[in-house]
Formats: sequence, structure tokens, C-alpha cells
Amino acid sequence: MQPGLHADAASALSKGQRSYQEDAVIADFARGSDVGLIVLADGMGGHAAGDVASKIVLTEVYSALVFQRGEGAGLEPHVTDLLHTAAMEANTCLKEHVAAYPDTRGMGATLVASVIINRNLYWISIGDSPLLLFRDGKLRQLNEDHSMASQIDFMVKTGLIGADEGENHPDRNTLTSVLFGGDVAMIDSPQEPLALRAGDILIVASDGLQFLTYDQIEECLRQNQHRPSADIVEVLLHEVDSLHDPDLDNVSFSVVCFQDVSAPAVLKEQERRPEMRRVG
Repeated sequence: MQPGLHADAASALSKGQRSYQEDAVIADFARGSDVGLIVLADGMGGHAAGDVASKIVLTEVYSALVFQRGEGAGLEPHVTDLLHTAAMEANTCLKEHVAAYPDTRGMGATLVASVIINRNLYWISIGDSPLLLFRDGKLRQLNEDHSMASQIDFMVKTGLIGADEGENHPDRNTLTSVLFGGDVAMIDSPQEPLALRAGDILIVASDGLQFLTYDQIEECLRQNQHRPSADIVEVLLHEVDSLHDPDLDNVSFSVVCFQDVSAPAVLKEQERRPEMRRVG
């Protein structure tokens, strides 16, 4: 990362109440590199197929990004093109896999891939996996939600349907865009980056984290914003587990805390490697 800004990253994977894991995530902030990477895929297609889909997408996208990371800051002028190409290559791999194994037809995966070059955040997003930014005590979603949830929430806001009906709508989690080997309906990948700053906390997550409300996530971050990312991961996992929800989906997420390198706590953590926590 750019001198003056340090990234402390940790990730977690939990099966929730499922018997299988269809999520895949990696956060890679190599020491001394100007480029940090986060890739997350949430698979679908049932036991085995969803697991395979998420691994295909993560592997293809991450490999493409790592291959180019050596360019450092020179990667920035074409990073959005690289993200798009990597996503489409992953989509092609899904198509080829289904052609070779017809019993996996219907498999697919969401994708959120973030590239941080110096202080600039770029991303590509397909599906409903959220990219969240906590800044100045407030949490907001950066990427588009490619599911019916956003449209249903708009219907609630305009009074077309009631709040309870919107919350329990049977189509709420229906995806409007996903990688599945066919045409991709919608892609969110802004050309202009978001400038990160000290104190920011970035979360890349599967929709399983959204079993918590944004208010709950925001409060967890507000109370723990000065702690290391691994501690924040533990707190969020505890909050999810505390729901005791029998329908809890797979949960995966990466937390990245950006701090001024002159801060004493950061100087102690400078040699830490990104951590991964697996539950279940």
C-alpha cells in the first residue's frame, strides 16, 4: 500500500446451518506491494455444484489479478478492463464445466473482486454479495445489489406494498445477475475509484452476513473500529452465531482496516499476515 496507509486484513468462512460450504473468499495484501486483492464468490447449484462454481470463479479471477499485480501502480490505468476480462473468463470456465458435466447445469456464483492500488479502490460486482464501507461511524454499501431485494425495498418505500410483505417476499433473494456460463445481465464496475483513507473499514461479504441488519453490523464496527481486523471478524461471527437462526446461510467475509502507519497500534501489527478463520 501507499506510504502512510496500512491495510490489516482478516477473513472468515462459516457453513452457518448448511451441511456444505458454497462460499469462497481470499484477501491478499502482500507485504511491500502497492496492490491489495480481495475476491469472494458465493456459489449456487446445490451440494457439490455450488461449491465447484464458487471455487472456479475465485480461482480464475484471483489468478488473473495476481498475474498482473507485479505491475504495481502501473496496473491502475487498465485495472477495470482487467477485472471485466477476469470475470468473463471465469464465466467461460463455468460454461465449459457445465458442458463437460451436464449434471451441474444450473450452477453459478456471485462475484465481488476488489483491487486496492495505493489508496484507490476498484471493484467488479455481479450478484448480491455486498461490498461495504464503514467511514466516520456510518456503514454504506458501495456496490449494486443484483437481486429483487432492492426493487422490493423500493416498492415498500413508495407504499406499493407493506414492510412485512416486502421483508418476507418470496422473490426477495432472486438474483437478477450472476455468473453461470451464459450472458451476464448486469455488471457493476465503476471506472472511477473510491479514495480510501485512514480509519476506513472495508467488508467484502456473501449475503449470509446480511442475516445481521446493517444497523447491527454498523454498531459492531463502531464499538470495535480501533481493534485489529481479526478481532472484528470474531465479533461479527459471534453476532451471526448469536442469532440462532435455523435458516442461516453460509457466511463468508473479509474485513480490511486501513490505518495511518504512524499509529502505534499499526506499527505493532505491521508484520501480521492476513488471517483466515473457518467455522464449521
